[in-house]
Amino acid sequence: MNFFLKIFKLLPPELAHTISLNSLNILYNLGLVRLFSKQILTNDDFNFLGMNFKNRLGTAAGLDKNGDFINSLGELGFGFLEVGTVTPIAQKGNSKPRVFRAYEDQAIINRLGFNNKGIDYLVVNLRKRKYKGIVGVNIGANKSSKGTERINDYLICLEKVHKYADYISINISSPNTPNLRDLHNKDHLNQLIISLDNKVSEINTKIPIFLKISPDESDEVLDNIIELIEYSSISGIIATNTTIDKSYITNEKLRKIEGGLSGKPLKEISTSKISYLKTKNKDLNLIGVGGVMNKEDYQSKIDSGASLVQIYTGFIINGPGVVHKILQD
Repeated sequence: MNFFLKIFKLLPPELAHTISLNSLNILYNLGLVRLFSKQILTNDDFNFLGMNFKNRLGTAAGLDKNGDFINSLGELGFGFLEVGTVTPIAQKGNSKPRVFRAYEDQAIINRLGFNNKGIDYLVVNLRKRKYKGIVGVNIGANKSSKGTERINDYLICLEKVHKYADYISINISSPNTPNLRDLHNKDHLNQLIISLDNKVSEINTKIPIFLKISPDESDEVLDNIIELIEYSSISGIIATNTTIDKSYITNEKLRKIEGGLSGKPLKEISTSKISYLKTKNKDLNLIGVGGVMNKEDYQSKIDSGASLVQIYTGFIINGPGVVHKILQD
């Protein structure tokens, strides 16, 4: 597996991502995934908000945007998967190149822009999945949507996907869709939450709903978020998405690239947000994500107050073997 990982690193980032996941699907269809990944022997069954997880490690949104790789990724030993971000209408995302490696910093910068095949395509994949683990769906707004249209995008996705997902995450934190992070603003977020509450009541869904937040928000903004979601249909928070702060990057040219930074430099930033949120509300349900490269990073998220942990860049850089290394005692 290390040999293939080295080969993939020679390819352009987005092409390597596509080829590696399609290769994983081929291995899955041949029944060979377990020959290339060590079996997870630990049993850490965990119930969280009525969902039963075989372990606390899952994939973050962005790894499998359209649900094309649910079965094969599930075979690697993850306790859960989060697919998306998905939007009501298919969109190509931002122009290429839009993914940049910073291997010396164990980091990736992306400005993908919610490229996906649309909510209807994802629903088909969710309905036919064989994977029996927990699957969450991360939903977003189309780039072309403005004002209240943007809020309506979340409602469309929620209504279409709620019967086929175990939980839903509301992505208001991507830096790659213009002005999306404005939804962290108290008035805008309040309007979104009221709309979500009304839709949840209308469709009578009981599944957990999470708000995925940015790591670049102030303590005041986080305080407002905690206050607004306390008596709402929002069950918890996913902390955090990528950061726009590139000061941690060694390569000066990469610092000037627009987009969200993920990987090792994000670890302390995102973990500090988890700690702050938990300090302000000890009963807050949290999923931690950002800079999980190894078992120590994984454990730090849990120690800071996260009930579940997600991985993305650590999986891309270190390969599928990182799942076994994190979960084994």
